[in-house]
Amino acid sequence: MDIFDAERPALSWTPVYIDLRDAIVSHKIPPGMKLPEDELASIYGVSRTLVRAALQALSHNRLVNLEPNRGAFVAQPSKREAREVFEARALIEPHVAALACGYTNPDQIALLRQHLEREHEAIHAGRDSDAIMLSARFHVGIAEMADHTILTDVVKDLILRSSLIIALYWRRRDTTCERHAHLALVNAIESRNRTDAAELMKSHIVDLLSGLDLSQAAGAGTKSLSAILKGA
Repeated sequence: MDIFDAERPALSWTPVYIDLRDAIVSHKIPPGMKLPEDELASIYGVSRTLVRAALQALSHNRLVNLEPNRGAFVAQPSKREAREVFEARALIEPHVAALACGYTNPDQIALLRQHLEREHEAIHAGRDSDAIMLSARFHVGIAEMADHTILTDVVKDLILRSSLIIALYWRRRDTTCERHAHLALVNAIESRNRTDAAELMKSHIVDLLSGLDLSQAAGAGTKSLSAILKGA
């Protein structure tokens, strides 16, 4: 089961929800793109009722806006929201990283290191969508290690919203989570050094925010929804 869905019960609309969520988080579907129920129902071979339930769940995650008489659209976070999301992450994730130091074990560290290798491979292969998703899962993985349900849920929500912010305002390649920053975090957690883990996480998130250009949002993509979801 995906780390984002560890606590989510499997429902009939869950596969549609997961596929759309991952496509949004990995920047395959751009912010602002319309998500017509009938087109999604045709793509996934399901009823519009199931599509509607998936879109409502995505709206709860703040990844999709449901607009009366217009339909569903991938959310477009404002500049203020972008700032506030990263400021919240800079307050919460350092504490979470420090907590993780108290619960870490060799198996968890090994999994994080394997994860870093996959992220590194994706970056060097130019698989940006995979690298973005792996980066998101890395941060959620550290939150899972902290063994604090409420904080983990908050981090998951902030990470999902961060993906849209990066899609809109990302202006330099190293605003994705750089391998050396993640590696330093893993080393600090493995050493159970709470102070270093917290400071490294805060520095990392502040650096991500500094790499965003909030003066202008990126333009939308040109591929159709069907082409995106069918991998054309």
